[in-house]
Amino acid sequence: MLKEFKAFALKGNVLDLAIGVIIGGAFGKIVTSLVNDIIMPLFGILLGRINLSNMKWIIREAEGDKAELAVLYGAFLQNIVDFLIIAISIFLFTKLLSSFKKKEEVKPVEPPKPSREVELLTEIRDLLKKE
Repeated sequence: MLKEFKAFALKGNVLDLAIGVIIGGAFGKIVTSLVNDIIMPLFGILLGRINLSNMKWIIREAEGDKAELAVLYGAFLQNIVDFLIIAISIFLFTKLLSSFKKKEEVKPVEPPKPSREVELLTEIRDLLKKE
């Protein structure tokens, strides 16, 4: 079982998937920082100098030791922008890869060269036709 697992884990597809997950996680952090630190503050300035991440709908005010109950729709908006940027990036990257694959598929495939025996038989057939 250990040998089978080793063979499975060392296949190219599994390693490619692992690398993709690691790069995807790092890309997600970059996009989150872009949205939280650059895009949302700019939206806030355009919408009247408000901090969108702090926007919330308070359902129940904090009373004594009970915490406030609120719907944090500002954070939800940031996550939607995060998702849209990641989705568009993945879409564009996929389109780029598919265009490279199309270029590779266009290359004409040469028919395999006949074996030496087939060439000799063809020559014999052609000689017999002439006679």
